[in-house]
Amino acid sequence: MPDLHCRALPAPLLPLVDEFYRAHRSPMRIDRQAQVWVVQHAEIVAALCLRPLAQGYWLSGLFVAPSQRGQGLARQLLEQALAQACGPVWLFCHPELHRFYAGLGFMPCPRLPTALAERLSRYQRKKNLIALYR
Repeated sequence: MPDLHCRALPAPLLPLVDEFYRAHRSPMRIDRQAQVWVVQHAEIVAALCLRPLAQGYWLSGLFVAPSQRGQGLARQLLEQALAQACGPVWLFCHPELHRFYAGLGFMPCPRLPTALAERLSRYQRKKNLIALYR
């Protein structure tokens, strides 16, 4: 897709990302305290959230439209957003995504900030997730 733009989305446009998630039946929702990054052409085709936390960031909500997958958009979006992040970045992912994130420099996280450790514990009651950081 030509003319794709990766950028932090201004606050007044944040509802567009929730619409993007809903349009693809994703349970993800934006975090109003986060920086929201998107890849877009005429419309949003990928998004993620970076929430400030404990001298770093929590990455969540990474989603690429199914019709756009396999084109490197997630990598492009992550690289652009992480280039602006000062400090460590933590995320939770399904084990099968570990290799993808490892390719971007993420490693298993031996210790999480308290707020994230508690959240991961709650999430792991229903899902098999691992914590990574960079």
